[in-house]
Amino acid sequence: MLEVPNSLEQAVSQAKEAAKLALEAGVGRISLELIIPEIALQAQALALEFTSLFEGRESGLKVIFPDTGAAALARRDWGETPFRVTDLGSRATTIESKISDADEAFLLVAPSSVEVGIVEKLCNLAGDRPVILLIPQLEDVSIVGIGYAARQLRERFISTLESVYYFRPLDGVAVLRSYPSPWYVYLERDSGYELIAQETQKPMGEALENLILKATTGEEDNSNSPQPKKSGMLANMQRFLRALSQ
Repeated sequence: MLEVPNSLEQAVSQAKEAAKLALEAGVGRISLELIIPEIALQAQALALEFTSLFEGRESGLKVIFPDTGAAALARRDWGETPFRVTDLGSRATTIESKISDADEAFLLVAPSSVEVGIVEKLCNLAGDRPVILLIPQLEDVSIVGIGYAARQLRERFISTLESVYYFRPLDGVAVLRSYPSPWYVYLERDSGYELIAQETQKPMGEALENLILKATTGEEDNSNSPQPKKSGMLANMQRFLRALSQ
């Protein structure tokens, strides 16, 4: 059974292993999701960590940031790199101009829902070359809005992404998936983490609430049922984020 990470460092290690397995299996559109508050502020440091997935093949890797400012900052901080660093483009420079035949793989760093159209175009341009979306902020696109366009966006693009690694620590609860495993839901007890559900699809919203309710109360409302403890996991994550920025 997959171990719940107790630090962001451990989560990153799990995500790397999951991504490696997915790449070896030929998965083309890889999503690595760590749903942790303010993690996007450390996107640059995390991106550098994940370039190690292409050790020995860095010359074919292109690291792409959402905007020119973030890309320029990474180039300044990283100095000379064996991989190339760019951005998604702007009104003056299209995404097509950012992709070349020499590119063998793409690491897209923290794209938001604002860039979802360009990200979709990038994935289409990539063809059979792998695209890794690192800590994407796209999930709200699939749940916000009730119009036809929102539904089409979900069906056309977001559903084509393979959630290779997903870790969402909540207060006393954790949702975890690491390729090729199914989705796991855990409750944090005094004695450690208890697996309460194993799902084939991502448990979220009301479905997740029902799983937690069933595990903590059973079939009846029993106030004596053990409750999940308050988690110190998020504090550990924040400490690791601060360490990354130093």
